[in-house]
Amino acid sequence: MRRILFSLACLLLPALSACADAPALPPSAGYGPHPELPAPHKSLIPTFKVPDAVGWKEGATPTAAAGFAVKAFAVKLEHPRWLYVLPNGDVLVAETNAPEKPDDKTGPHAWYAKPFLKNSGVNGKSPNKILLLRDKDGDGVAETETVFLQGLNSPFGMTLVGDTLYVADSDALLKFPYHEGETEIKEQGVKVTDLPAGTINHHWTKNVVATPDGKTLFVAVGSNSNAGDNGAAAEVGRAAIWKVDPATGQHQEYATGIRNPNGMDFQPDTGALWVAVNERDELGNDLVPDYMTAVKEGAFYGWPYSYYGQHPDDRAKPPRPDLVAKAIPPDYALGAHTASLGLAFDKSGLFPAHYKGGAFIGQHGSWNRKPPNGYQVIFIPFVAGQPKGDPEPILTGFLDAKGEAQGRPVGVIFDKQGALLVADDVGNTIWRVVPAAH
Repeated sequence: MRRILFSLACLLLPALSACADAPALPPSAGYGPHPELPAPHKSLIPTFKVPDAVGWKEGATPTAAAGFAVKAFAVKLEHPRWLYVLPNGDVLVAETNAPEKPDDKTGPHAWYAKPFLKNSGVNGKSPNKILLLRDKDGDGVAETETVFLQGLNSPFGMTLVGDTLYVADSDALLKFPYHEGETEIKEQGVKVTDLPAGTINHHWTKNVVATPDGKTLFVAVGSNSNAGDNGAAAEVGRAAIWKVDPATGQHQEYATGIRNPNGMDFQPDTGALWVAVNERDELGNDLVPDYMTAVKEGAFYGWPYSYYGQHPDDRAKPPRPDLVAKAIPPDYALGAHTASLGLAFDKSGLFPAHYKGGAFIGQHGSWNRKPPNGYQVIFIPFVAGQPKGDPEPILTGFLDAKGEAQGRPVGVIFDKQGALLVADDVGNTIWRVVPAAH
C-alpha cells in the first residue's frame, strides 16, 4: 500500500506543484539594489522544479560569454563544490556532500520533495576529501591529481595563513600544517573551534576566509531551517558570520540574520568583506531574492523574521517586531531562488578593465521556482567599491534543451594566472574561463 501511495504521489505531485504558484516575473526583476518584491504566495504544496542531473556529453562545455573561452581544467571528479588556490598555483578542491543529518527534512514536506530530488545529483554520499590539482606546464589543464586531505566531515571552505591551512568541516574549524609544494598532508587536524552541527544541520556548508593580515578568520554558518521552522533553540550561533581568533578559537557573531551565507571575499577597492547569501524559499516564484552584501559589523539582516530589510515573514514564531525594526537591506539582489553560492572579486589583471574589482557569482540553480532560475555564472560590475549595473552572464548552458542539468556551478575563484575557475558539482568538472585572445 505504501508503495502504491508513493507511486501515486510521483504522478500527482508535479501537477499539484504546477498550480501552487503565481506566474513568475522576468528573472531580471529579482536583481539589483531594488528588486521587485511581490506579495508572498504560500501554498500547501510548494513549487518543485528540479532538473534531472545528466552530466556533460564527451567534449561538451558550458557556453562562455562573447570575448571569453572555456575549457575543462579537471574532469571526472567526485562532487567538487569549493575551491582554493595556494600561493604556488596548486588548486585545492573540496569533494564533498551533505553529512548524515537524520532529523533534517522530515515530515510531509520531505515526503513531497523526495521524488523531485531523486535524480538531482544532490543526495550522494560525501567523498569527505580535498584534492590537489597541479597544472605543471601552465596550459590551463591539471596534469596531476592527488588526495591532499581525507577523513574529513563534509569539508567546504579552505584558507591558508602562513604555513597553516584552515578547513571548515560541517561541524568544526580545523587547522593543518602546510609546506609549499607538498601534495599530501598526513598530519591530523587540530580543532580551532566547534561549529554548529547536530542531527539537523540543515545548511551544512561552512566557509572560511582570512583577513589579509591573517589575524582574523571569518566563518560563514547557515541556518538550521528554511524560515525558523525548527525553533529558536536550533538556530543558536547560526545564520551568521562568525569572527574567529585563529590563535585561541574564541569567536563572536560578527553579523546575524543571514540565512545561508556561502561565498566570501574582500572587495579590492575598499577592503570590505562581501558575502553571497542563499535566501529563503516557499513564498512564491519571486520571493525571496538571493543577494550579495558588504558585511557590516553588528548588523542584522532579517532572517527569519523579515526579508530584504523590514518585509515581515509571518512564518517565524514568535514574531520579533523589535528585530524586524533593526533589519537592514542587503546591497544587491541576485535573483529569486538562484542559489547564489560562489563569490569572487576580479583582482587578477588578466580580464579586461571592465571586470576589475567586480564580482563573479556562481549560481547553483533553483528548485523552488517555475521556470528555473540561476544555473549560470554571472558578473556584477563594481564602481568605487559598490555594485553598479546589471548582471552579465559569463558562463551559461548548464541546462540543456530538455531542461536537464548538464552541470551546476558552485564555487568560483581566480587561479594564479588570473583565469576564473568554476566548480561544477553535477558535471564533476572544474571549468577554466579566460579572455578569448589569451
